[in-house]
Amino acid sequence: MKNNYILGLVSAGLLWLAWPPLPFLSSLLFIALVPILLAVENIINSDIRRKGAQVFRVSFLCFVIWNTGCIYWVFNSLNAVMPAWMASIISIIPFGLGALLMSVAFWLYYRIRLVTTRWWSYIALVCFWIGYEYLHQTWDLSFPWMNLGNGFAGDHMLVQWYEYTGVYGGTYWVLMSNILAFETWRAYKTAPANKVVEVKKQLQLVIRTIAHILIPIIVSLIIYYGYEEKINPANVIVVQPNIDPYAKFGSLPASEQVKILTRLSDSLAQPNTEYFIWPETAIAKDTDEDAIRTDSNYQTVQSFLNKYKNGNVLTGIESYAVYSSAKTETARLDEASGSYFDVFNAAIQIENSPKVQFYHKSKLVPGVEQTPFSSSLSFLKPAFKAFGGSAGGYGRQDRPSVFYSQNGIGAAPVICYESIWGEYVADYVQQGAQFIAVITNDGWWGNTAGKDQHLLYAKLRAIETRRWVARSANTGISAFINQRGDIVQRSGWWERTALKADLNLNDELTFYVKHQDFIALIACAGSGAFGIFLIISLFKRRKTRALTNN
Repeated sequence: MKNNYILGLVSAGLLWLAWPPLPFLSSLLFIALVPILLAVENIINSDIRRKGAQVFRVSFLCFVIWNTGCIYWVFNSLNAVMPAWMASIISIIPFGLGALLMSVAFWLYYRIRLVTTRWWSYIALVCFWIGYEYLHQTWDLSFPWMNLGNGFAGDHMLVQWYEYTGVYGGTYWVLMSNILAFETWRAYKTAPANKVVEVKKQLQLVIRTIAHILIPIIVSLIIYYGYEEKINPANVIVVQPNIDPYAKFGSLPASEQVKILTRLSDSLAQPNTEYFIWPETAIAKDTDEDAIRTDSNYQTVQSFLNKYKNGNVLTGIESYAVYSSAKTETARLDEASGSYFDVFNAAIQIENSPKVQFYHKSKLVPGVEQTPFSSSLSFLKPAFKAFGGSAGGYGRQDRPSVFYSQNGIGAAPVICYESIWGEYVADYVQQGAQFIAVITNDGWWGNTAGKDQHLLYAKLRAIETRRWVARSANTGISAFINQRGDIVQRSGWWERTALKADLNLNDELTFYVKHQDFIALIACAGSGAFGIFLIISLFKRRKTRALTNN
C-alpha cells in the first residue's frame, strides 16, 4: 500500500504549493485533494484488513505535512520565548490537531461510503469537512488559519463573491471541484473503450467540472472590475514603530515607545486627520483602566492630539481592571491587597475630550493568552506562566465593540489573531463599523510566511464586509486594503515608518454581514444528520450479525 502513502504526499505537496503566500498558485486547490481521494478509493477497493485505520493513517500523513509546511512559523514564535521541547509540545495544537480533525472528516467519509451511495458520501464529506472547520473556530483550541477558503487570500480577485458566502463558500468550492475532478478521472480510468454512452458521460463530467471552477471565477471578475466605492473619505494614518518585540516589554521604556509613535504620526499628519492607528500593545505598560486619565502615557497622547481637532488615537495597550471580589473566571487574587484583577490585551481610543473607549481582545491565543478548557485544565496554568503565558488567562469580552469618533465614524478595533475570524469581524460591521483597524505585533514570528499570510487574510475581511482595512503592525507589515481587497499601500518588513490614506467609509451591509456563516451552519446540520444515519446503520449491521450468529 506504499502507493497510497505516495498519493497522500502528492496531495500534501499540492496543498502547500497552493497556499499563501506563494503567488498565483491557488488554482492548484481545485485538484490538490484528488490524489488523497484516489488513495481512499484504492483502500476501499482493496482486500486489506482494517481499512478504516489505513484511511486515517494516509489522511493524517497528508494533512500533518501540509499543516506543518504552511504554519511552521508557530514553532518559530514559541521557541523564541520557551525551551524547544516545550515549543514542540505546544506546536502540536496547530500542527497535529488540525490534521487530526481533517483526517477524522475523511475517515467519516469512508464509513459513510460503506453504507450509502457514492454521491451521498461525497455530500457527507463536504459537510464533515466544513463542520470540522466551524468547530475549529468556535472551541477553546480554535485555530481556523488553515480553512480551505483562506487559500484564495493571495488571489482575491477570484473570490469577490465572499461578500455573500464568506470563506466557507471557498471551502465548498474547493471540495466540490476536487470531487468532480476525481469523478472525471475515475470515469476515464474505468470506462470500457469505444462505448458511446460512457464517452457522453465523460464529456458531461468534464463540462461540469470546468463550469464549476470557471463560473465562480467569471462572476468574481465581473464583480471585481465593476465594483465602485462610494466616495466618503476619512484621512487615516497607520504607524509601524518597528520596536523589537523582546525590547518592547524590557529594555525600552513605554514612554520612549510612545514618543516614537507620536513622532511617526506627526510626520504625515494633516489638520483633517481623523484616525491615528497604532499597533497591538503599543502602550507597553500595565495600565489601570479606572485611572487611565492620570497615566503619563495617556497624557502624552492627549497632548499630541491637541494639534489635531478631529484626531483620534486607536492603539493597543496592556491594561488591567481591579475588582473588590472575583468578578470573572479569569480574575486573579492580589494577595497583598486582597483584591482581584483581570489583565487585558486591549485596544483603547483616545480623543480630544475626557472620553475613553476600551475593547478587550476576545479571540485569545490558546495556551499563551488563555488556558484551554480552563475549568478542567486549571492545573496547567502555572506551567503556562513559567514560559511566558498568563497564569490566570487574559480577561476578555464576549462580543466585539465599535469605537466611535467625535465625528461619528465607527472603527472596528481588531486585535491580531482576531482578524482571521470572518464572522467575528462581521459582528463589528453589524454594530456600525465603517472601516476595520487591525492592530498586531507580527514580529514574534520572525521573517516567515506567517506575517505574509496574516496580511493576506485581511484582504478576505475587506471583501466579506466591503470595508477598508487599516493595518498597523509593530513589526511585520502595515498596510491599507480597499473594499475590493486590493493592498493599495504597504510597508516593508522590519521597517520603521508610517502610511497615510484617504479611505472611503461604508455604511452598507453585505449579504455575508447580515447572514454570516450560514453555509457552515447548514453543513453542521448535515454532519449531524449523517452522523445519526451512520450510528443507526452500524447498529443495524451489528443487530443483523447477532441474528445471523444465533
